[in-house]
Amino acid sequence: MRQHKLLLACVLLIGCTPSAPLLTQTAESALALTRTAIPSNTPTPAPTSTATSTATLTPTKTPTVSPAPQGYIAFDSNRDGDFEIYVINADGTGVARLTNDPATDSSPAWSPDGTKIAFESDRDGGADIYVMNADGTGVARLTNDPGNDFTPAWSPDGMKIAFESDRDGNPDIYVMNADGTGVARLTDDSANDSDPAWSPDGTKIAFGSDQDGDYEIYVMNTDGTGVVRLTNGPAVDFAPAWSPASGGS
Repeated sequence: MRQHKLLLACVLLIGCTPSAPLLTQTAESALALTRTAIPSNTPTPAPTSTATSTATLTPTKTPTVSPAPQGYIAFDSNRDGDFEIYVINADGTGVARLTNDPATDSSPAWSPDGTKIAFESDRDGGADIYVMNADGTGVARLTNDPGNDFTPAWSPDGMKIAFESDRDGNPDIYVMNADGTGVARLTDDSANDSDPAWSPDGTKIAFGSDQDGDYEIYVMNTDGTGVVRLTNGPAVDFAPAWSPASGGS
């Protein structure tokens, strides 16, 4: 009898105890509810919005004051007593004096970028080549020798200046760096060589010379080689000037 009761109690106990799989499912259901109720630490991606084009504002340029439409013209004049360098607008207005000393300042030549003017002056005794800013400031002496140096001419790239000099006896054509260094003699003859003018491409220099009797126009390479006579007549030809569109030949 006691055994039957014990057996019945065991059956009841087993029948009332949930099985392991049921507990597991119940626990998983609870965890699932917990995950739903409590937000996770992972940030939720923000909704992607379609990019809206924004108008780009173009900055307004500050107007710059420019010279006259055709630029300036430099010249020498004795209107104030002795020869000085002046500048004027291309329409004849706005005359301004750039140099002011008791010497003779002449033969102004613009640098290709328009920021400098080379010129000749005897302010320190003999004639030498000087350079200054386009407004007359910053005057600097480029040549310094016992001879006379004349008619400076800038190379198209602004790196060199050709000029005439009698430092070796008679006038010849020389070239130097734009800062006055590296002086080199290009012509070497007993004639008078003058008025050097660079070709637009910087490969040739035209000049005047009386090496064949009377003044004619010649051309040479920028190192002094390849001298060629261009004019041939009984008249006097000098002061050559290249057109901007011409080549070096």
